[in-house]
Amino acid sequence: MRIARFVHPGGIAWGVVEAPAAAGPNPPFDSLTVAAIKDHPMGPIEFTGERFAVGDVRLLAPILPSKVIAVGRNYAAHAAELGNDVPERPLIFLKPSTSVIGTHDVIRLPVDSDQVEHEAELALVIGRVVKDVPREQALDAVFGYTCANDVTARDQQKADVQFTRAKSYDSFCPIGPWIDTSFDPSAARIRALVNGKTKQDGNTSDMIFDVATIVSFMSHVMTLVPGDVILTGTPEGVSRITDGDTVTIAIDGLGELTNPVRAR
Repeated sequence: MRIARFVHPGGIAWGVVEAPAAAGPNPPFDSLTVAAIKDHPMGPIEFTGERFAVGDVRLLAPILPSKVIAVGRNYAAHAAELGNDVPERPLIFLKPSTSVIGTHDVIRLPVDSDQVEHEAELALVIGRVVKDVPREQALDAVFGYTCANDVTARDQQKADVQFTRAKSYDSFCPIGPWIDTSFDPSAARIRALVNGKTKQDGNTSDMIFDVATIVSFMSHVMTLVPGDVILTGTPEGVSRITDGDTVTIAIDGLGELTNPVRAR
């Protein structure tokens, strides 16, 4: 099931994204509809009876998290391209909820950075309160998966050593276009395209720490609550984005997240 959050003529709602029965595993975007539901998608699903063509509504970030927790250097080749060692345990950091935007929203470049880069990432959304969960039970806490772009002011990251300023600007965490509750995260192709040209091309099977390990580790540090978003790291190939660019994060079987880039 794919869950979207969207604006329609009556307001804002969550809904279930539906495709024609004969559309196959990768239906065209313009063939999709979204069936509105009454309440929050983590509860019982009850449809309102309203349906909209996806192209006729504005998709928002599919969830508004209390926090975004990210993993750094979770692909060996990416760690190497930045001159870093592979961590012995998940290297985690936080991005503020105010950095979250949805598909087609604008990534705004800060005036005091000359090297803002894209980072294609698989994101997961927590579905229940979890603390100190064993790895073997960690996937039970996952509501679903979505695409993410961990936008980073790389020059500031290098200057500051720690990650907070470089990762926290408003618009630096695009997620979407929806949450897929049945997606298999174990071996999916993940790409970043800038103006249609492939810059990153990796696979989630190359992650150093898998999803279950990440969720368990984080839950031993902090309580995870429904709606929290976890970013799982990026493959090699990060590159600069500039005013006028368009960035697409594509994960096979999950969807595409596209955002224009503009100067402030």
